[in-house]
Amino acid sequence: MRNPYEGPALVVAGADVVVVGYFSARQKDFASLMDVAVADVTALGARVVGRIVQRRGVSGGGVRKMGLPYSSRTLMSYGKVRETAEVCARARADVAVFLTVPSVLTERQRKVLTELLGCPVVSLGEVLAGR
Repeated sequence: MRNPYEGPALVVAGADVVVVGYFSARQKDFASLMDVAVADVTALGARVVGRIVQRRGVSGGGVRKMGLPYSSRTLMSYGKVRETAEVCARARADVAVFLTVPSVLTERQRKVLTELLGCPVVSLGEVLAGR
């Protein structure tokens, strides 16, 4: 497993990356936002080997909680975490890049997701700041 950090700058060049998007149901253009994220990491030399989208607030119950993540530890539902881990394992991903609002994952989220997904996890904001 490669280390995605080189000092404070994030390195994705040459990495196999799974892009994971977390969006509210109100975000109607989530597909184009994912396309932009993929283009951004590809422009940095990464190879995108998978895409995962978690949408929040699609059901009536979810609408009431739309501003909250499914889990403060992972942002996503348990099933979506499991699906993402399977994609990362099958693709032998070096890094999972999260497209979220806010644009940066907490240290706890990064640690838990890295453990659950089996590869380092970073936010797209960090990747772009490392340019």
